[in-house]
Amino acid sequence: MTELAREQTALDREQVAHLNRLVSEWGMLADLSFADLLLVVPNRSGAWTVVAQVRPATAQTLYPDDLVGHPCLPDQVPAFVEALSSGKITESAPTHATDGGTDDADPIRRVAIPVVHRGSPVAVLSKAAAARWGRRHGQLEHTYDRIFEQFARMIAAGAFPFADRVGDSSSAPRVGDGVMWLGSAVEVRYMSPNASSALHRVGIQASALGMRLAELGFHDGVVRQAFELRAPVIEEFEQGNVTLLCRCVPLLDGDRVDGAILLMRDVTELRKRDRLLLSKDATIREIHHRVKNNLQTISSLLRLQARRLTHPEAMAAVGESVRRIRTIALVHEALSREVGDDVTFAEIVRPLVRLAEEGLQSPDRPIRFTVHGDGGRIPASIATPLSVVLTELLQNAVDHGFPEGSGGGSVRVELRNYGNRLDLAVLDDGRGVDPGFRLDEATGLGLSIVRTLVTTELNGSITMQPNPPRGTLVELSVPLVED
Repeated sequence: MTELAREQTALDREQVAHLNRLVSEWGMLADLSFADLLLVVPNRSGAWTVVAQVRPATAQTLYPDDLVGHPCLPDQVPAFVEALSSGKITESAPTHATDGGTDDADPIRRVAIPVVHRGSPVAVLSKAAAARWGRRHGQLEHTYDRIFEQFARMIAAGAFPFADRVGDSSSAPRVGDGVMWLGSAVEVRYMSPNASSALHRVGIQASALGMRLAELGFHDGVVRQAFELRAPVIEEFEQGNVTLLCRCVPLLDGDRVDGAILLMRDVTELRKRDRLLLSKDATIREIHHRVKNNLQTISSLLRLQARRLTHPEAMAAVGESVRRIRTIALVHEALSREVGDDVTFAEIVRPLVRLAEEGLQSPDRPIRFTVHGDGGRIPASIATPLSVVLTELLQNAVDHGFPEGSGGGSVRVELRNYGNRLDLAVLDDGRGVDPGFRLDEATGLGLSIVRTLVTTELNGSITMQPNPPRGTLVELSVPLVED
């Protein structure tokens, strides 16, 4: 709506913001009026354009087609002009739909409500509803009409929507969830059947009409705050074993608060599911924490065992096993801190690089490790094998690229997350691989682990080639979503 209003009208930023606030609230107005609402404005050429539209959830729409951006029909314009120029609510004579609405047997009643901002009408709110002649209105329908008429007067007086809105209406209860109409003394004037059912669920069986909420034993903090602030307030609270989400919107008559409507929704089951999910998530994170502790214990036992070994090959094999176990432990440590099934890959990569710095370099072979990119968030099912692959690649880069006494060098890790694919590269400036090297023919345990994990478990691809002018480049690509 903002873009359309700025392109076609002379409204300033504050006036457009006022209309946006109205649009954010008017789902409630459409439900209360059982009517379609159109927001119309005069454009720069003098014609009238529909800039926003809302349909009621409490009645059948008269406009199944989208009218936003379309010009208004000429026979409707006089009422809009009168409402905008006079600043008064104007009702047109009932007519049958000719503007894309349903061709119903009942004529359509249209009311033009001037939308006033800082004392000046800036737009018109058009209400269109079936006349329903010959049908008797029920109490609910009659009451909702009266409440809407009060909101219409507030719009024409510039008192609605509220300039300093309190409470987010996007998550608020709707009219169909339950409505309580309150008087200026916070007494109950009317209660919808769904609101009455909500009171019964919290244990209030007495007749509420004419009584104050406090007298009924109902939590009225949200109402008192709305009256004090003269603005909508949303609050969730527990009463008995029931959790209610309530939003109170004050009704103003000039400078006086003339009552309010209280929208309420029973969210007990929803909050129970939320608590269950939180409990489940906490349990999963605790499991990851315990697995990490167990892996660290195994790693410590292997290090103790390595101290009793004398054969260099056996000591090296145990050392490599310890590094792989510590890699998996790092993944579980990261998962124990995360909420959900994804993990920020950078939180695993950087500790892995520090492990490589601590365990793979020596005074006569200094290696500088760097990381570029963060890899974004990846599924936990991918994080563990990918971390093991990275550990093996770092170790392979140091062992084969920088033999003892070579003087050291640098290893760079590059990460790029494309949403559906993660690319990882390991580059070193060591002595490099032979020109005829083929990864699929490599027999070393480390590269065999890498090739198997990438091509089978990760369903990705990997290449290893010389990195001119010197060194080795390993590139792998892993899909992050299943085909």
